[in-house]
Amino acid sequence: MRTTYRRRRIAVGLLAVALVASIFVGYSLGTFLVNPAYGTSLSARVAEWAREHGGGSLVTKIENWWYSSHPPPKGGKPPAGAITGGGPVLQSGAGGALPIPPRVVSPAVPALPGEGVWTQVGRSVHGEPAILKTVVRVDAVHTSQVAAIAWMDTALLKASLYSGSFIPGGGPYQNTAPISKENAKTVVAAFNSGFRMQDAQGGYYTDGHVLAGLPLRNGGASFVIYRNGSSTVGAWGKDVTMTPDVVAVRQNLDLIVDHGAPVPGLTATASTRWGLALGGGVYVWRSGLGVTKDGALVYVGGPSLSIVSLADLLVRAGAVRAMESDINTDWVQYSTYNYGPHGRANGQNGTPLLSGMASSPARYFDTWFNRDFVVMQARTTGPTG
Repeated sequence: MRTTYRRRRIAVGLLAVALVASIFVGYSLGTFLVNPAYGTSLSARVAEWAREHGGGSLVTKIENWWYSSHPPPKGGKPPAGAITGGGPVLQSGAGGALPIPPRVVSPAVPALPGEGVWTQVGRSVHGEPAILKTVVRVDAVHTSQVAAIAWMDTALLKASLYSGSFIPGGGPYQNTAPISKENAKTVVAAFNSGFRMQDAQGGYYTDGHVLAGLPLRNGGASFVIYRNGSSTVGAWGKDVTMTPDVVAVRQNLDLIVDHGAPVPGLTATASTRWGLALGGGVYVWRSGLGVTKDGALVYVGGPSLSIVSLADLLVRAGAVRAMESDINTDWVQYSTYNYGPHGRANGQNGTPLLSGMASSPARYFDTWFNRDFVVMQARTTGPTG
């Protein structure tokens, strides 16, 4: 009798623990499922919840299996309207603006009409085109898939790093979503930053200090912003170092382009240095950020990209050094903005760099967005030279 009673108590106890655990899991998962900050799709939100609760390795295995078993089609042509070449990009010649870059050579030959041809997007700054866009095929094999490239004139634009409570975590921060009404007066573009910090293999510096637990790693690929709004990409401790003029550093993995070429050892199967979250050979939405020899920034974003094809497109865009930014459909997002009422950019007058980018240009102007991102604003004093 006593043994039976003890067994019942144990059973009831285990049932109570299971009930409490299920309530906790249900509540915790529910908060992710209703929050757009964790993705535009339910599957993305479930994946983010799992990563936050110790299931990151399992999510990565599932994602690798899914993308590997669903590769992009080989051959074919892009959908109608995917590549459109604009008219010639004209500069006023007022001085200071960077020279217009040459046409981007497509990795697939022959080039399609308009492929690699630059066209202006977003508003002009002091009468000069500040951001140019072109679209090219991702590689010579998956010829129905296209990626977009943005060229940003850093003589006309200044950069700011916005930080979030989820990525990098902590806060509050001086710059965080939503973009303020005052800053919206000069916003020309905004785009995604890098991996979650536990996957970035690097550190984070903002608001005058290195964030706790996120030290800057020597050799880490780094996007660096200076007090005057200028910015660059380089390996920490080699190309870029801490100075009194540095106001922000965002590290993500290792460089994928250096000296104007893909770095040695960068292969489709190499993932240790270039993204454990998804292997380098997986064809997925990816983005990357680089700097040209004259200091312009170039951004590449699109679907069906391996780490190798991403580096190749950055080189074709003129990057001498470049790093991978964020990956996956929900997080690769670049938007340019025109100006609405009261002369301000807002979520309704933004345009994605590439159709098919899942997240809305409005996310940078919404209070729920809790990830870091980069904002490019017009320099109010004219070209800096």
